[in-house]
Amino acid sequence: MTYTVTLLPSQHNFTIEADETILEAGLKHGFTLPYSCRDGACGACKGKVLQGQVDHGRAQAHALSDDEKSAGMALFCCAKPLSDLTLESREISAVKDIPVKIMPCRVEKMERVADDVMVLKLRLPANERLQFLAGQYIDILMKDQKPRSFSLANAPHDDSLLELHIRNIPGGAFTQHVFDEMKARDILRIKGPLGTFFLREDSDKPIIFVASGTGFAPVKAIVEHALHIGIKRPMQVYWGARKRADLYLLPLAESWQAQGINVVPVLSEAAAEDCWQGRTGLVHEAVMADFPDLSGHEIYACGAPIMVEAAHTDFTTGCKLPNAAFFSDAFTFAPKV
Repeated sequence: MTYTVTLLPSQHNFTIEADETILEAGLKHGFTLPYSCRDGACGACKGKVLQGQVDHGRAQAHALSDDEKSAGMALFCCAKPLSDLTLESREISAVKDIPVKIMPCRVEKMERVADDVMVLKLRLPANERLQFLAGQYIDILMKDQKPRSFSLANAPHDDSLLELHIRNIPGGAFTQHVFDEMKARDILRIKGPLGTFFLREDSDKPIIFVASGTGFAPVKAIVEHALHIGIKRPMQVYWGARKRADLYLLPLAESWQAQGINVVPVLSEAAAEDCWQGRTGLVHEAVMADFPDLSGHEIYACGAPIMVEAAHTDFTTGCKLPNAAFFSDAFTFAPKV
């Protein structure tokens, strides 16, 4: 059975299946409602049912009392529809709407995907979830009080584990700890979400993503989010690296091509053993060669500062890109402020 949900005051509406929670259906259709634990325990997703009936599911009494139920309140992470619904709820439209939290997490899985790149997956406590926009980052809080910042590589709809792509930086105390000492089940403290690198969904301009190295992580999150909610804007991904091994998840990126996203890997120092037949040179120059006029596009650039800065300068001065159409996150390998 399929029902319709209408949100007030925005007047947005979306369809929902009888076996979906309101939160699940909203996220699926690109409407981000407030939430935290996603388990009926915290009350962050509480909203009012103005019309219609719901099954309250596993909502816990301390988060939703009987009196609140009688008054029409529901926890949207648990409530499922029994009819068409009209709901009163604010929607998350920008980072200012999302609370920044400090919480513990456990190292769930470590996968070395290149000689110097580790994919780290972190699990939050059972009754906690991190609400974020695709492309944002978190700080890992260390005992020396210096936060280490890493972009989230997973999309918000796939948030059971937080995914980080960590490059081993010579002389980097934390990254060397990850590669030499960290093990599954270690406990970390994180703060987030942080940053303003996220998809502007109110535009219809074609998107070009420009990533270098592990700058691919937030691009992956944004692309997977865009595919999940069915964004139809043309999208291209340019991923630059020194050698073939540095394109550590290239098969995954190339799999997006079946869904209409063109992926262009570019190597700046291809080794003879790579037998590389693809594009070479600087990744942002490959974009310029393909798109000499960027006046009608949006650019999302992430990676080494030298790449991001060169892309901004050359795109805006040489390719007619409006400054307001350039969104970036530069990896400085130091605490972000």
